[in-house]
Amino acid sequence: MDKMPLLFIGHGSPMNAIEKNEFTENWLKIAANIPKPKAILCISAHWFTAGTRMMEEAHPKMIYDMYGFPRELYEVQYPAIGAPELALYTKSLISENVTMDNTWGYDHGTWSVLHVMYPNADIPVFQLSVDRNAGAEVHFEIGKQIKSLREKGVLILGSGNVVHNLRLLDFSSAEGYGWANEFDNYIKDKIMKKEYADVVHYRKVGDSAALAVPTPDHFYPLLYVLGGLDEKDNVSIYNHSTFAGSLSMTCYLFK
Repeated sequence: MDKMPLLFIGHGSPMNAIEKNEFTENWLKIAANIPKPKAILCISAHWFTAGTRMMEEAHPKMIYDMYGFPRELYEVQYPAIGAPELALYTKSLISENVTMDNTWGYDHGTWSVLHVMYPNADIPVFQLSVDRNAGAEVHFEIGKQIKSLREKGVLILGSGNVVHNLRLLDFSSAEGYGWANEFDNYIKDKIMKKEYADVVHYRKVGDSAALAVPTPDHFYPLLYVLGGLDEKDNVSIYNHSTFAGSLSMTCYLFK
């Protein structure tokens, strides 16, 4: 089969799991425009760990890692089976030490997106954590190492946000701050030009990078996706926008 695409989703609020809006409509368009995966590897911003961890559970549990939302959101179930054999294979590809860890489950970085894109939950899903102790180059390199998953029909899905500063959120604003737009546009421009090293070394942008990425948990999933690219892959951009001041919803599909 042809190689699977790679996808980075700006997941935003977990409420997107149960709301219909312009963001989720585009997630559905993405799902309709790519082959159905044989399995999905999700690198979620919300599994941010000391060291790299891999889920090999056959039936992962739900993780409701958010607070203060309507009860309906905590009742969402996403009963996709896991992918133990693929998890072990993926571990074998990574040069960094990887710990198998089933204490976690499908967190909202995973299920809020997949509940929309693949509501039947009929595709096996497994997660790879984001190592908080590793630099950006390491995450990009892991993306390179796991790219052969694409040939096995696995969709590599990075779930985070290019701009994610919860302390500065302003939900009264439908737009982003100037620095948020500046950084989001910078990343978009570099991706379109295939200048991925500049995305990896995003800190050199300065003040806008420091404000957009105060902690790297939501940014690093993008680097795994970029690491998995081939020269012939082309990008399609969805939901290119910032809102609530300091949150970017921009998504990148590569195929």
